Amino acid sequence: MKFSIQQTEGRARRGQLILTHGVVETPIFMPVGTQATVKGLTPQMVRDVGAQIILSNTYHLALRPGDEIIAEQGGLHRFMGWDRPILTDSGGYQVFSLADIRNINDQGVRFRSHIDGTILDLTPERAVKIQENLGSDIAMVLDECPPADASDQTRREAVRRSILWAERCRQAHTRNDQVQFAITQGGLDVGLRKECAAALVAMDFPGYALGGFSVGESPEAMHAVLPECADTLPPEKPRYLMGVGRPEDLLVGIASGIDMFDCVMPTRNGRNATAFTNSGMLHLRNAIHKRDSQPLESSCPCYCCANFSRAYLHHLFRSKEMLGPILLSLHNISYYLRLMEGARKALEQGRFAQFHQERLARWQSNT
Repeated sequence: MKFSIQQTEGRARRGQLILTHGVVETPIFMPVGTQATVKGLTPQMVRDVGAQIILSNTYHLALRPGDEIIAEQGGLHRFMGWDRPILTDSGGYQVFSLADIRNINDQGVRFRSHIDGTILDLTPERAVKIQENLGSDIAMVLDECPPADASDQTRREAVRRSILWAERCRQAHTRNDQVQFAITQGGLDVGLRKECAAALVAMDFPGYALGGFSVGESPEAMHAVLPECADTLPPEKPRYLMGVGRPEDLLVGIASGIDMFDCVMPTRNGRNATAFTNSGMLHLRNAIHKRDSQPLESSCPCYCCANFSRAYLHHLFRSKEMLGPILLSLHNISYYLRLMEGARKALEQGRFAQFHQERLARWQSNT
């Protein structure tokens, strides 16, 4: 991996990340392909709207079809027909959010599969092995992600255990064509974040992530601490804000010095008839769109906007046709990626602050 910063404006950074399967221009949004697919879209559709890197998940793929099967099939890139970079989450968040029964200690996590109830063990070493079988470009260390309302003692214990697990992940890592990113925890406690980051930075990982956000805290509370949290991470290495979020959250993240983002919101909202636009969110099931001949967004070059009206999309959702979720998911991913492209261009031109304020003003004027 090679990472370089090309322009800065305040804390915001314009960079480039070179990985085994290609070049990623930052800041960047990563569409989520949890189970080796970006829901409802072919890899070619995802490529066509400009996705440079996608995210898949260790937990889900280890359960089904199994990481060894994917390795037998030539790795995740070949298995899912995606030839660009992939980042894999360690599965820690899914264990804590999906597993009905779990027992956690310093050794790892024992949990019951949400699919068939099978008892499984996930240790730092196992999380590394799964991701090495998958063959992703970036592998995340196993961490403990407490909820936003966790007690101070619970947060501190999660930080201690995440540091312990990160070192074990680093020791277990063997693939030279895959890099590991560490994950800081600590909730909204900036002091605890600093303690966690200091321990992880001393281990000299190639990249670092801020985990434990968007887990129940308000957006305003997250925005307030993001700049200081980003400052705890090495400026010469890529910074990744996990699982966040809304378009306005991404711009706040960029202004705070974050380089990489992922979230299920574009596709989840697309499946539920909601489109992101520069003028705000559109709810395509609403009757106001029944006779509307406009595209979702006239300035959007995606296949959906270039070919179909809001009236047609309204019809698809009212008729429960599967094409509706497909088209809206495609548009929403295109929207997020174009937002990142706009931010990169603004940084290159030294006008990111203006770009940020203009976008916020447009969104707020239509809410």
